[in-house]
Amino acid sequence: MAITDAKKVDYLWKKLGYGATKTDTNAAKKAPNEAIASPLLLRGDNTWNQASSIPATLPASSAGVVTVYPTTNPIETTADGTSTANRTWKTGQIDWIPPEIGSTYQVKVYIHTSSDAGNAASGGDQVFATGSGNNDEWFFDYQSGVLHFIGANLPNGIDFTGKSVYISGGRYSGTKGLQNLSTTTGNTEFSTNNIGNIVTNADMTFTTQGTGLFDFNTTTGLVVPTGTTLERPSAQEGIIRFNTTTGKYEVSLDGSTYTALRTEAAASSITKDVFTGDGSTTQFTMTVTPSNVKNIIVYVDGVMQEPTQNYTIASDVMSFTGGSDGSTIEAPHSGARIVVMHGFAD
Repeated sequence: MAITDAKKVDYLWKKLGYGATKTDTNAAKKAPNEAIASPLLLRGDNTWNQASSIPATLPASSAGVVTVYPTTNPIETTADGTSTANRTWKTGQIDWIPPEIGSTYQVKVYIHTSSDAGNAASGGDQVFATGSGNNDEWFFDYQSGVLHFIGANLPNGIDFTGKSVYISGGRYSGTKGLQNLSTTTGNTEFSTNNIGNIVTNADMTFTTQGTGLFDFNTTTGLVVPTGTTLERPSAQEGIIRFNTTTGKYEVSLDGSTYTALRTEAAASSITKDVFTGDGSTTQFTMTVTPSNVKNIIVYVDGVMQEPTQNYTIASDVMSFTGGSDGSTIEAPHSGARIVVMHGFAD
C-alpha cells in the first residue's frame, strides 16, 4: 500500500516545523509530543558554536548564552499586517531555543491586553500548540521567532480586539559562526586562532602516524619557544628554543645539556691572533677571553693543535703543553707561525 499524502505531510510537519522524528501518526502523536530530536542542517555562519553551553532546562532568568523571557515578563509580539487578521504574530527576535534542547524551552503563548506584558501570564488567556479541540492549533517558528495560528480557526472564544500575543521562552545569544569557535576538549582549549593548554606546565603533544610530517604551509615563519636561561625546561633530546639571555638558539643533542647554535651573524665575528714562536715562549696573550678551551682553534705552521692535549687556556692566556697527558711544556720552535682563531660560540 502506498504511503498516504497525509503521512508524508505529517513527516515534513514534524521534521521541518519541530525538528523532531516522526514516530507515529498525527492522530496518535501530535508534533509537540514527538520526543526524538531530528535537527536540520545549519549554515556554518549561523552555527551556534556555544550550543553546548545551553543548559538542558530553561533558566529562570537570562544567564550565559541564554536570554530568557519569563512568564512574568514575556515578549510582546506585533501582528503581521500582510497575513489574515490575527493569524500571524512576530517577536522581532530570532534564534529561539527549540524544545529539542529540553522540553522546558517550548514557548508559552498568552493572549492579553496590549502593552501589559507583566500581567499576560496571570491575567491573560494561555493557548496551547495542540489547540483546544476546535482546530485552533498554533505553530511557533523558533528560528524566525514567528507564531502562526495554523489550525482552521483562531483560538476558541478569544476576542483579539486591543490585545497582543505574548511569548515566554528562551533565545540563544551566544557567538555564532565557526570562525568564532571557542571550546575546550580535555585539557586543550580552542579560541579563535589560538590553541592552548588549560593545565599549567603541562606538555602538548602533536603526533603523526608513521613517517607523516608536520607541514607548515605558509610563506611567513615559525616562532619557537623563547625564554631566559633560568626559564629553560629540562633538556630533552631534540628540544630547540631561543635563549633571550644569550641571544642564541639552543638545542639539546644528548637529552641532558643545551648547546648553542651557530648563526651567520656569529660566524662573521670570528677573528684571529697571529704569533711567532721563538723556541722558548710557551704562553701567548690573546685579544679575547674565550669561555672554553674548545672555543678556539690553534694552528702551528698550519697544523691544527688538539685542545687540552697540545694547549690549555686560562683567562686570555693560551699555553702550549706537550705529551698526550699535557704534562710536558713544549714551546713552538723559533719562527713558527702560530694562529689562534676565536669567536666561536659555546
